Amino acid sequence: MIKRTHTAGLVAALLFASFAAWSKIPPPPPAPPMDPAAKAAADAKKAAADQKAKEEEAAAEERMVKNFQANMKREGKPIPKPVPVAAASTPAKGAEKKPQANTKAAEKKGKG
Repeated sequence: MIKRTHTAGLVAALLFASFAAWSKIPPPPPAPPMDPAAKAAADAKKAAADQKAKEEEAAAEERMVKNFQANMKREGKPIPKPVPVAAASTPAKGAEKKPQANTKAAEKKGKG
């Protein structure tokens, strides 16, 4: 019983000390401003890396599809045709509007 109390007290003391030490650490200094040329170069480098990642992902997807189709053909199963998926769109302009929660405001808009 006493051993558990001593262990719990030691853990609590260490926890308190760590929080106290962590709170005294100053925040990091702000990053120095980048000159426009360096910023443009960094942006171009990031854009190139993003484009390369997209190309690698597309190539991996193509390999996956070809592997799947080859496996289906090898097993003698029919290869399913791709089904286009329509992206979510905004409602049409003539769509029905939702009623206003505030009926007084709705009446003012209707009269005015």
